[in-house]
Amino acid sequence: MKTADLKNLDIAIIGAGYGGAAATKALTLLGANVHVYEQATRIRSVGAGIGLRPQTLELFRDWGIFDAMAAVSSPSDNFQILTATGEPIMTEEWPGVHDYARPNHTRFIHRGDFIDTFLKVLPAGSVHLGHRLESITDGGDRSTVTFADGTQVTADLVIGADGIRSLVRQRLFTDKEPVFSGEHAYRAVISMDDAYGLCVDDNLRMYLDDKGTKVYFLPLRHRGQVSYDITALSGDDSWAPDVSRDDLVAMMDGFDERLVDITRDLDMDTVTSRAVFDIDPVDTWHTASVALLGDAAHAMLHHQGQGANQAVQDAGGLADALLRADSVKEALALYQATRKPVTDELQRISRQSWDAEKVDDVFPGQKPAAAGQEG
Repeated sequence: MKTADLKNLDIAIIGAGYGGAAATKALTLLGANVHVYEQATRIRSVGAGIGLRPQTLELFRDWGIFDAMAAVSSPSDNFQILTATGEPIMTEEWPGVHDYARPNHTRFIHRGDFIDTFLKVLPAGSVHLGHRLESITDGGDRSTVTFADGTQVTADLVIGADGIRSLVRQRLFTDKEPVFSGEHAYRAVISMDDAYGLCVDDNLRMYLDDKGTKVYFLPLRHRGQVSYDITALSGDDSWAPDVSRDDLVAMMDGFDERLVDITRDLDMDTVTSRAVFDIDPVDTWHTASVALLGDAAHAMLHHQGQGANQAVQDAGGLADALLRADSVKEALALYQATRKPVTDELQRISRQSWDAEKVDDVFPGQKPAAAGQEG
């Protein structure tokens, strides 16, 4: 679209999470009038660690925010998959590090720091808290959103970045419910001093047992902390299941005793507990003036660590499509055509069960090594 058309474009984004914040930044840089509406009344620094991949970091360079993100994150060279007792199965360099003019090492960041950093680089007055979406009316060239307090906003483009339980998706695209994976995830952030010597570098380690339990050990060196995640099989599909210390310790049966000790020492008031869901691929992400983005379009399981990255890359893809197309409608079709094949495949891969026998399904050519040998 022409620069003058972009500057006259009114965009309303629903949700100020990963995708909403990234889209606000990317689309503001085009010159558009962008406002993001978040149902929470305040932004809290909650969550755990995430890995920002090279392609995401290259977008941050393009948007002029790489240094701000680097200041609150730590670089990582590789990830390791190990047995429950710590025997190596494989070690893999993060892909894409050398794909750009400057190396982009995967960087680990706390979710709260990620969101907070974005909010600091968005235009003043562009983020509106306490706005819970009530309804959306697709009006063709322009669409209108109505919030719970009765406020209405009409825009040339409305972006549903409102997460896995997206109301925008439910109202306009599909009423299919999120799909339970049969797993629970229990997460906490601990001090490196409480990691029993397991934090020896800045790389991700994933420990697997033969019962379907996975432990993700993700250092946040810049914070002096570790993001610690236990994912275990369960038939309970309640969104926030109850869990006790004894429950968690029981899940760790057969794991390295240091991991058992970390689990036993957890402050249960800081442990988040959630059932793990994704969604089936959505056939259509857009109308002429409404589009889905991030988890609203393609929520996926956390096993590949791609949720936040794909939301950011959606934002970059949408901005690029608006630059290349002649209209919003054409841009949204281009955005879907570019991004959906990527996220469909990642959704598929993320649903594969993690165990030593299936490493090669997820990382073709990386045959699992015998226990005790590094792959």
